Amino acid sequence: METRLLGKTGLKLPALSFGASSLGQEFRRVKLDEALESVRVALDCGLNFIDTSPFYGRGMSEVLLGIALRDVPRDSFTLCTKLGRYDLNHFDFSARRVAESVDVSLQRLGTEHLDIVLCHDIEFVPLRQIVEETIPALRKIQQSGKVRFLGFSGYPQKLFRLICNQTHVDCVLSYNQYTLQNTRFADETIPYLHRKGVGVMNAGPFSARLLTNAPLPAWLKEPENVKAAARAAAAHCAKQGVDIAKLALQFSLAHPDITTTIAGSANPANIRQWAQWAAEPIDQQLLNEVQAIFQPVKNLGHVEGLMENN
Repeated sequence: METRLLGKTGLKLPALSFGASSLGQEFRRVKLDEALESVRVALDCGLNFIDTSPFYGRGMSEVLLGIALRDVPRDSFTLCTKLGRYDLNHFDFSARRVAESVDVSLQRLGTEHLDIVLCHDIEFVPLRQIVEETIPALRKIQQSGKVRFLGFSGYPQKLFRLICNQTHVDCVLSYNQYTLQNTRFADETIPYLHRKGVGVMNAGPFSARLLTNAPLPAWLKEPENVKAAARAAAAHCAKQGVDIAKLALQFSLAHPDITTTIAGSANPANIRQWAQWAAEPIDQQLLNEVQAIFQPVKNLGHVEGLMENN
């Protein structure tokens, strides 16, 4: 698996990384054996950067990940978790909860340090607290050695400038905004982040199943015309004998200024398939045809979090 440097951190991350949200049953019920096997397969395939959060399964993802990694040498993988979001509508970015959350995650994950900690989905809270309280609290913990690097994740592109113009972070994570249908992260934000020396991570190459042949989750917020275009694009790929998920993954991985793209599954076969796709060349003609299908709805998304943060 190709590796790339993450900003100024010195961390080398694989171009494709393992997202452990599925271990928390965020999409479907998961059997224990397949959850643990998914982690082992990911590591075997070179997806040795692992992203999780206490929000995923309300702690389940971190617990299962800790079990799966119990006998794996700590220096053979890089670990990222998050803090601040603990349920659909439960957010707490206070300094006190920052310290508690880091210690709970360390316990669940069975490790003495976290390589990266991100403030999770900050678009749902006033950003002043993130700048004035949350990030300073994380910096203190960073000095203790429990956390190596810190940053934040979010959906609205406005966030990245609002935070990075006021304080320094080591890296950021954008989700569902560098895909076949939506490239706002690259169009609007990545050049700015590079000038700032901030590490760039991308999640959601399949845009919450939008760019797959799987049934769409009921909570998917994308506009109906975007969903219709995605179904048309998937059908066009199928006529060419290609799974649209393959094209979607390869497209996200190809951007040279994105250090890593995070994809998650609790199905070991999916992970093996993704690693194989990552090693194959993209079909440029098919990509052009699919991008033409998406052109009328290009970069259309939805509002996420507080209106002031969008």
